[in-house]
Amino acid sequence: MVKAYTQEYIYKHPWERVTSASWRKFVDKENKRILSHILEVDTLNHSLDSSSGKLCATRAITIHCPGPWFVRKIVGQDICHCLESTVVDARSRSMQLISRNISLQKFIEVEEKTRYDPHPDNPAGWTICRQETSIRIKPLSALASMAEKVEQKCAERFLQNSGKSREVMERICKYLEAESSGFAL
Repeated sequence: MVKAYTQEYIYKHPWERVTSASWRKFVDKENKRILSHILEVDTLNHSLDSSSGKLCATRAITIHCPGPWFVRKIVGQDICHCLESTVVDARSRSMQLISRNISLQKFIEVEEKTRYDPHPDNPAGWTICRQETSIRIKPLSALASMAEKVEQKCAERFLQNSGKSREVMERICKYLEAESSGFAL
């Protein structure tokens, strides 16, 4: 079984501000309170291709992902390590992030793709965020009937955390807007 869903969200902020906020969302102390499931974020590498103008970065993200007690008992942990690959194309004004878990893969595979582009109706002022997530529990034969329920719970948690992430992004965008206008929040 695979649980997949897509979301779209419109930030009423320019693409440059939203992508700047994306880089900052794990740094601020207030954000850490809201995104408390994110334990650690480390940049592993980054490079700028001067001919194409693309910035590529890879970050390691450690997440606290508590689940039902019986799942923790089987898996033996409630920490998950993920890799996030980001490509920013300043020329086409596109930012794409792909996150995948690298731990717990014998039990679950999660892939989240997020893309930020200027909104077609207001490219100078708004940014559209498209998010696709797929969650696949690799059921053990005895637990196959529970796999769908666990996938659903995981999807609900991802949706909840996506909402928190949008809240943080909006807060940072407003801060960046005030900063560029010479005001402090």
